[in-house]
Amino acid sequence: MNPRVSDIIEIIDGIAPFRLAEEWDNVGLQAGDPTATVTRIMISLDPCRKAVEESVASGCQLLVTHHPLIFKPIRSLNLLEQPGEILAKALRNNLNIVAVHTNYDAADGGINDLLAERIGLRQIQPLAAQRTGELVKLAVFVPKGHEEKIMEALFRFSGHMGNYSECSFQTGGTGTFKPLKGSDPYLGSIGCREYAEETRIEVLLRGEDLPAACRALREAHPYEEPAYDLYPLLNKGASQGLGRIGLLAGPATLDQLACRLKDDLGLAVARYVGEGSRVVEKIALCGGSGASLLRHAHSLGAQVLVTGDVKYHDARDAEALGISLIDIGHFCSEIHMVKGFCRMLRKEVNGKGFEAEIIVCENERDPFVYC
Repeated sequence: MNPRVSDIIEIIDGIAPFRLAEEWDNVGLQAGDPTATVTRIMISLDPCRKAVEESVASGCQLLVTHHPLIFKPIRSLNLLEQPGEILAKALRNNLNIVAVHTNYDAADGGINDLLAERIGLRQIQPLAAQRTGELVKLAVFVPKGHEEKIMEALFRFSGHMGNYSECSFQTGGTGTFKPLKGSDPYLGSIGCREYAEETRIEVLLRGEDLPAACRALREAHPYEEPAYDLYPLLNKGASQGLGRIGLLAGPATLDQLACRLKDDLGLAVARYVGEGSRVVEKIALCGGSGASLLRHAHSLGAQVLVTGDVKYHDARDAEALGISLIDIGHFCSEIHMVKGFCRMLRKEVNGKGFEAEIIVCENERDPFVYC
């Protein structure tokens, strides 16, 4: 079965929850029809003309980009200028566009985790941890044979426990109920007590997802009045936020680290601020433009911040603080998301039983040329 655009958006929300996006951001559907059927999807970093043209030429109905096409409010729409030209070309060719920006920056397994993996960091934590979610345990009673459907509904909201997902606990037992006049029971008869073989399923949910999870539970449950319990927990959910901080596998000089990043990431050039012979081990990073996190990285004991778009005064601030900077460029710090997100989306789409080919944009290039 081919998914709809709305199905893909729902899957993306599971990979990189839209609630993680910064307030100033604009993520999700940028243009298109949520009910449109999708057979082919392209992933790109930017919603530029070349990416849209390649998507159309490849027969795609959906383009998923990192940077939003519509970032600021549009006061007028001129089809001869950007973004009007791109919007018009996309809509005329039935191409829908969805953005996953700062929500994918902050998400587990997102841009910053991919970059941390490339750098070889361990003991990784969010750099600017802003969210520690409240957790709730939900226990629901389900007639035998319906467990899988209920778990599929709830696992969309249960998140991860460390490196594990789809965690639950089940116990069997017998439930009783008497259908009263006006009811429409799945089992039993009006006025007669019914004994049903049931399974109790327990899952952990994020507090902010509780209303949506309960709606999904009711839609999936065969009972007219599903029985479930909610338990507020003292446990805290995993911290989430922009950037990452961690340790190298072993100490290296600043010069060695910069040269290694240049080679590993295929950079034309890597700029750094600091003494090249300085030995470093605790590294902070942020894909894209992360120099605003410089002071926070320093306060957490980072010896280096790896990011892009470093300005002159950022470099002077780093010198004054005594923290080093490595500028790997905006494009090169984020382009790895294309293949990374493609793998994640392909896995989730296939896991849901949908049929859709997912490909990467081949025509994206760093707009800067170095000589």
